[in-house]
Amino acid sequence: MVIGIVGLPFSGKSTLFQTITKAHQDGSSSGKRASQQAIIKVPDKRLDALIKIFSPQKSNYATIELIDVVGLQRGDSGGTQFTTNFLSNVKTTDALVQVVRVFENDAVPHPEGDIDPLRDISVLETEFLLSDMAILETRIDRIKKQLQKNSTDEQKRELPVLEKCIQYLHDEKPLREVELTKNEFHVLKSYSLLTIKPMLIVLNLDEKQLASSNNLLKSVEENRSGKNTDVVSFSGKIEMELTLLEDEETKNFMQEYGIQESALDVIVRESYSLLGLHSFFTVGEDECRAWTIRKEMSAQEAAGAIHSDFFDKFIRAEVVGYKDFIDNEGSFSKVKEKGLWRLEGKEYIVNDGDIISIRHS
Repeated sequence: MVIGIVGLPFSGKSTLFQTITKAHQDGSSSGKRASQQAIIKVPDKRLDALIKIFSPQKSNYATIELIDVVGLQRGDSGGTQFTTNFLSNVKTTDALVQVVRVFENDAVPHPEGDIDPLRDISVLETEFLLSDMAILETRIDRIKKQLQKNSTDEQKRELPVLEKCIQYLHDEKPLREVELTKNEFHVLKSYSLLTIKPMLIVLNLDEKQLASSNNLLKSVEENRSGKNTDVVSFSGKIEMELTLLEDEETKNFMQEYGIQESALDVIVRESYSLLGLHSFFTVGEDECRAWTIRKEMSAQEAAGAIHSDFFDKFIRAEVVGYKDFIDNEGSFSKVKEKGLWRLEGKEYIVNDGDIISIRHS
């Protein structure tokens, strides 16, 4: 999974990137023109517990690739424009995290002149809409010209999908909010459209605003949350300070400010939710590992995520739920005695936290 962190200049997106990746850099790093990339482990307390039980020779957490995407600049008209670098980086992502500035700082003036989260969200969304419109309009014109000559069945199927989507864009509706069939989504996939990507809006607060964060969230949610869009908050300044503390100090500091989860935990959880993802585990003395799959995947498809050969040679899946396993002292013999260790066929839908062993030929 690849997540792109985007936002207007001085919104704190590079601070969020450095916080999540533990990249301790000086303040000048946020002004660099090149995008930053990092692969991070997905925190999972369930896998932590399984590793303690099995003491495996190696362990593997699920991973996420993060890109701190730069390339927003002021155009000749004074508006925001995308550079080629921005578009090339953001199109490769599976989801977007938009950092929106709410904090006040006279030393770092807001590029738009004042603080207005809803305006800033609209500025970026408008640019995404215009980018997608340009792509679809070009493709529609090309197909219509080809239809007059020698068209293919594929083009005839593609045109109504593109025309349906271009109408939504003209109505200023992002495609992530459009009800699309699997076939329609497949048609659009090759175009790497921006408004179809799930969006997590992250409000960047200062320490004084944390106490009223629920009101700020509610205000933005009423205007911006919707299908495949969610809104959360964090304080970039405080989160950066947390990365410099020891574990015990971190707990006390979080309690002092009423912070329940780190920015990393929030971003991962919400991104998984928006993308419809969850994890299952394979365990043993050799390795304990978390595997990320889409919800509603079958046992056979999950086996294919482990190794492509397992999909074709799938026989059965041995399954026990994580909670059942832990509630029975992490003992396979005990869960088998209670009938909690099950044999499932290829159509079984894998649940979040399932511990699975694949039988294959």
